Amino acid sequence: MVPSFSEHSLVLRGPYLEKMTDDEFFDFCQQHPELRIERTANHEILIMSPTGSHSGKRNARLNGQLYNWFMTCPQLGEVFDSSTGFTLPDSSVKSPDASWVAAEKWNSLTLEQQSRYAPLCPDFIVELASDSDDVKELQKKMLDWQHNGARLAWLIAPKTETVYIYRAGQPEPEVVQGFDQELSGEDVLPGFRLRLAELR
Repeated sequence: MVPSFSEHSLVLRGPYLEKMTDDEFFDFCQQHPELRIERTANHEILIMSPTGSHSGKRNARLNGQLYNWFMTCPQLGEVFDSSTGFTLPDSSVKSPDASWVAAEKWNSLTLEQQSRYAPLCPDFIVELASDSDDVKELQKKMLDWQHNGARLAWLIAPKTETVYIYRAGQPEPEVVQGFDQELSGEDVLPGFRLRLAELR
């Protein structure tokens, strides 16, 4: 394995990792539960630093709002927090800061698939930028989510109070400026409203 460093992560790459199976990658992650690990479509392994306190606070508030909505209609699907990995159609494994999967899609999986990195793309995901994140890099990640099948995806940048909304079938995101408003879950999460002011 050949390591390299980006601003916020350690990147591992090499012939062995290119051949690593999904099961082997899952086992590798289980051996290092203290780390946040993702895998690219090229089977590079990304080991990321822990979340800072401000980001952790915001993420808790984000997930709290999503969970409260979920409790009003649990039959529609399942919600997941930032520690959840998904194996996407392009073979990458990613962990959004918050996500939701429609019940039909989730229930089509076996119990074994549900207990590992579920082989699906969530219908809805949120990526919450930290103050030091490169938003342009996160925008590339949002396109990965969109291309893998996310129906609605939000990139939230509290530092500039900007939200980028990605929708299935739309080539460009909608840009929303200012946190004195709410975001709608639209037809993907009917009735969900995210109060952005809580993420300041």
